[in-house]
Amino acid sequence: MATVDKLPMLAEGHATLVNTLRRLKEEERPEVVVAIEEARAHGDLSENAEYHAAKERQGQIEAQIYEIEDRLSRAVVIDPKSLSGDRVVFGATVKLADEDDKSITYQIVGQTEADARIGRISYSSPLGRALIGRKVGDDVEVVTPSGEKYYQIQSLQFI
Repeated sequence: MATVDKLPMLAEGHATLVNTLRRLKEEERPEVVVAIEEARAHGDLSENAEYHAAKERQGQIEAQIYEIEDRLSRAVVIDPKSLSGDRVVFGATVKLADEDDKSITYQIVGQTEADARIGRISYSSPLGRALIGRKVGDDVEVVTPSGEKYYQIQSLQFI
C-alpha cells in the first residue's frame, strides 16, 4: 500500500494555490475551450495550427490543475506563530552568519513558497535540509552546486 506524503505549507502558500486553481478552472480552462471551438470552425484539423496550439494549451492547463489539486489534497497548513522550541523546524525564521560574519535571515517554507530573494527557502533545499533540527549556536555545513558553505545559527524565531 502506497503512502501519501504530506506537504507542509504556510497559509499564504495554500491561499496562492487555491487562487491559482480557481483561475485555471474558471478563466483559463473555459478560454481554451472557446479557442478550440473557434479553431475547429476553420476546417481541416490536420493542418490547423491554432487547433493544435489550443489543444496543447488545454493539456498544459489540465496537468496544472491535476498537480495543484494533488498538492492541496496533501497540504498540511502550518502557522509558524503556533510553534515553539529551540530547534529549527518548518516555518521557523533563522538568522545565520556566513563565513565572513555576514548575517542573512531565512524562513523555512514549502517548495511552492520558496523564493530565496525574499528570504524564504524550501525545507527540501540543501540549506533547508541542513538547518532542520539544529539549534542556535550550531555550525552548519552545506554542500551546494556552487561549493561548500558554512554558517552559524545566530537566532531562531517563530513569526
